[in-house]
Amino acid sequence: MTTLRGGVRPYTLNAAGIALSALLALPEGGGTPRSTILAIHGRGMRAAYWNSFVPVATALGHAVLAVDRPGYGESANLLPEGQRLAEQAQTLHAALKEHAAAHDIGAGVFLLGHSDGGKVALHTAATDGGLPLLGLDASGVGYRYNPEALHFPSTLGGGATKLNWGPLNLYPRGTFQASRTLLSPTPPRESAETLHWPAQYEELAGRVRIPVRLTFAEHEAWWHLDAPTLSAMTSRLTAAPSVAVDHLPAAGHNISLGHTAPAYHLRVLTFLEDCLAAARS
Repeated sequence: MTTLRGGVRPYTLNAAGIALSALLALPEGGGTPRSTILAIHGRGMRAAYWNSFVPVATALGHAVLAVDRPGYGESANLLPEGQRLAEQAQTLHAALKEHAAAHDIGAGVFLLGHSDGGKVALHTAATDGGLPLLGLDASGVGYRYNPEALHFPSTLGGGATKLNWGPLNLYPRGTFQASRTLLSPTPPRESAETLHWPAQYEELAGRVRIPVRLTFAEHEAWWHLDAPTLSAMTSRLTAAPSVAVDHLPAAGHNISLGHTAPAYHLRVLTFLEDCLAAARS
C-alpha cells in the first residue's frame, strides 16, 4: 500500500456495500492509538483537507481516519446524486464499524468536522452507531446563515471567495493553487439540503450526547455569529455533557488551510484530551 507524506496512506472503507475512499494515518512510532479521529471534510472538498492536521495528531498518539464523504472520491460513481446529511451519518457509522473490526480504535472515536462536514459530524453524533464516541469538534458550521450566503455559491465560484476564504492574506502563499487538487463537485442531494440546515439542527441537537466544541474563524462569513444566535445554538445541545464555543483570530472559513491552522489543531487536540479524561472518569 502506498504511503504518502507524513505516514498517511490511501485507505478504502466498506460502508455497508459502499466503498469510501479515505486517508489513514496511525500513531507515530506505532503502537495502540489513544483514540481514532474521524476527520470529515466540508462541501466541495476531499479528505486531504486535513493533511496539515494529521502529523500533529499522530505525534500525540492518535490515529486519524480522514474520509471522503459519500458522493465524493471513490463513491462518486456509485452515488452520483450523493446522500442526504443524515444518510451520510449512517454510512459513516457503517464505515466506522468496518474499520473497528480490523483496527484498534483506542478509547473511542473523536469526530472532527469542517463546514458541511461539521453538519455530518453533528448528525453522526446524534445517531446511535454502536461505537464509543468521545467528543465532537466542528468548525465553520453555525445555526443561522448570513443573508449574503443564501444563494450558496460553490467553492471558488459564483462569488464564494469571501465566504469560503475571507481575506486572502490569512493563507500561506500558494494555498489557492494547491487547494484546487482538494476540490470536488458537491453532490446534488447535499446541495439541496443546505437551506434546511437550521431546522435540521433544531431537530438533532438534543440527541447529541457527547462533549461539543464549536470553533468559528474571526472572518467567518457564512453564519450569524452574534451572541444571541450562538446562545440559541448552544442552548439546543441539551444532552451534551459540555458545550464550548471558541473564536479563532486571524482565520477565515477554511481554518485548516490557513496560517492559524497549527493553533486551531492544537486547540482541537487539547479538547480531545479533556474528552479522554472525561471518558476515563
